[in-house]
Amino acid sequence: MLSTGQKQNKKAVANMQPKESEPDVDFISLYLEYTSQTECPTFFHRWTAVTCLSAYLGRNIHFNHGHFVIRPNLYTMLIGKPGTKKSSAIKIGAKLMKQAGYKTFAAKKTRQEKYLLDLAEQSTKLDTARGGDGMEAHIDAILDANLFGEFNENDPESYLDKPAAESFIAADEFNNFIGIGNLDFASILGELWDYEGVFDYKLKNSDSIYIPHPTVTILGGNTPTGFATAFPVEAIGQGFFSRVILVHAEPSGVLYTFPPPPDTELQDRLVTLLKDIKEQVRGEIVMTDEASALLHNIYHGWSPIDDVRFEHYANRRLTHLLKVCLVMVASRIGTQMTVKDVVAANTLLTHTENLMPKALGEFGKSKHSAIANKVMDIVYSTDTPIRFKALWKLVHQDLDNRQQLVEIINNLQVAEKIQSIGSDGYLPIKKQRDSGVAGAIDWNLLTKEERDL
Repeated sequence: MLSTGQKQNKKAVANMQPKESEPDVDFISLYLEYTSQTECPTFFHRWTAVTCLSAYLGRNIHFNHGHFVIRPNLYTMLIGKPGTKKSSAIKIGAKLMKQAGYKTFAAKKTRQEKYLLDLAEQSTKLDTARGGDGMEAHIDAILDANLFGEFNENDPESYLDKPAAESFIAADEFNNFIGIGNLDFASILGELWDYEGVFDYKLKNSDSIYIPHPTVTILGGNTPTGFATAFPVEAIGQGFFSRVILVHAEPSGVLYTFPPPPDTELQDRLVTLLKDIKEQVRGEIVMTDEASALLHNIYHGWSPIDDVRFEHYANRRLTHLLKVCLVMVASRIGTQMTVKDVVAANTLLTHTENLMPKALGEFGKSKHSAIANKVMDIVYSTDTPIRFKALWKLVHQDLDNRQQLVEIINNLQVAEKIQSIGSDGYLPIKKQRDSGVAGAIDWNLLTKEERDL
């Protein structure tokens, strides 16, 4: 239930803005219409819209959660086999962000220290973008402050009043950005996910850099094999892994020899809507009593993902949900969180979680996990049973002998991933969609294409 302070804040918001008028269409729905004539899966487009909006919001809105503050920034990884159009989805979203005036994109390929140095400079760049005099004014301010003893460039506290350092990592080839096996970089990104204050990082030369109020959003693209290449098995227990939402989709099956150009009218409406959202949706987001009660039921009634690899994700599930709720509020230019926002966010997150084990494939399970994932992809990609001989022809170059394939198939059967149809071959075992807490999910909010995943 709401605290006394939250109830007072909610009443104040209601008095300041008597009308909670909803636009004819929210940003996410309009974006899906804008991208409807592409080959990308709708589910990738939906998460691209949600993540891009979360980056565009930056620190404009927040939700007070006990001793902590929750921001809308998200770490999203689109995962699918090659040809699922992950890059296309990310590039379309990033391009729209640029057209709406967003400037703080991270480099597509970087190193850990270079990224943090760039992030530290974002404060000055944002100052310039907002009409300041940029670096010269920043240097003059430091000199003046030092003269009067008010600023110490070696004291993190002195950076608290600086503009927040925002960064949107829109990396359609995420491995190019983070590198291979770079657990240190992943660990730092994990720490920045919900960081408040000034981030202090000591460089190799013993100098320190100070990053005021880092606000990082990630929209990356990968394949199950690429993900396993980028992150060693030890990453499963790291903080970064629990902060990433893994979004799986299959190829849409739509083919455009000559794709239609983007609808410029829809494009202009989206850009205008983004600017309206940034201007009108600001400050603390409070919730209705009904939304608070529903979130309470979801938190206490949610069933963890049936996969030990997501044990640590479960501990942050409520935070993920609240972040997506904030995006849903902003998408409709709302001023407070309602049941409608909670249901929309929980439906999207629940459906995504049902697919997360498939997004991860067999990563981290055995020495033949990459081949096991390949076998799963083959079996799941057909509507008719596939026989052992056909499977062997497709994976024989990856294994030493047929017995290894027998073991992989047996393990997948025991794990209830595939099933034997006698002499006809093998078919996937598709689990029933999790319906979650009563009243907290509306599958009609997703398209048939998305539900069929």
